[in-house]
Amino acid sequence: MMGNNASVWVVTEGLKGLQNQAIGLAQALGFPYVYKEIMKPKSIWRVLPASYWPDPLLLLVDDQKFTPPWPDLLISCGRCSTATSLAIKKASAGKTFTVHIQHPQVDPGKFDIVIAPLHDRLSGSNVLVTQGAIHHVTNEKLVSAASHFRPLLSSLPRPLIGVLMGGNNKYQEFTAVAAQDFADKLSAAAWSTHGGLAITPSRRTNSKNKEILRQGLKGVPAYIWDGQTENPYLGLLALADVIVVTSDSISMISEACFTGKPIYVYELPGGGRRHKKFLDDLMKKGIVRPFLGKIEAWKYPPRDETRRAADFVRERFLERKSMDQKLCCTP
Repeated sequence: MMGNNASVWVVTEGLKGLQNQAIGLAQALGFPYVYKEIMKPKSIWRVLPASYWPDPLLLLVDDQKFTPPWPDLLISCGRCSTATSLAIKKASAGKTFTVHIQHPQVDPGKFDIVIAPLHDRLSGSNVLVTQGAIHHVTNEKLVSAASHFRPLLSSLPRPLIGVLMGGNNKYQEFTAVAAQDFADKLSAAAWSTHGGLAITPSRRTNSKNKEILRQGLKGVPAYIWDGQTENPYLGLLALADVIVVTSDSISMISEACFTGKPIYVYELPGGGRRHKKFLDDLMKKGIVRPFLGKIEAWKYPPRDETRRAADFVRERFLERKSMDQKLCCTP
């Protein structure tokens, strides 16, 4: 922990996946932090480089403006937060230490640190390359979730197959045909192992696919989260013996890999270059396997890229802080 005398802002455009990465890093650093959400730029500004945007300090939600005192450390995540981070660094006369997560789509040298996954193909002396997305999942959270959600899932037979179900994204479409095939393969896996299914759909899972899943799993020992009660997502990660994840979410796959449990990925139609490179790398390392309706067990070292990123940021930030103090005290 770096000490609590540093001020920290976490800035994203509000998407859950971006929040989880940025807040997860802040929590791993051990700092108290303030979360600030920015508005997404509209119309033509969304496709122009950040350097062309109007005053990025005006992007704070509710028509508010970013104002000093500027933070000692700023953690931003996602393309839309790039311009705001650079504007705050400029406004602070370079005193704010900037950490950006994901490819910023500008020269990474403009930030003090950029944390980018391998599939972003980014490099530089200030760039930390991670194997997948960093996140907010920790061992402490999993222990707590296991205790909290165990009664909910205790009636299901073992092995317990945890299922993280996503939806459409920019490159992949979770069609009705794919949903039926997914349900058939999950049913086959449960019956062949005499196990149970614990399934949590995501915000992107549409109602039609949820219904296809429910109908396709009739008679199968299964719990399907209804979206109304508390999401058992962390409980599934903690209590499942095996985890099945749909291929649309790099974040969900990365979080599953933190557990060290066997991970199966159900590949949806389509897929961009980044997604394919991400999955290919994990499969070559023997961490994940394609989900074809059969379940086996294997082991690999759990991946804690968030801790590695936090250690990297801590070291660079303390170096910078020490240099600033020396310059301040030099007569």
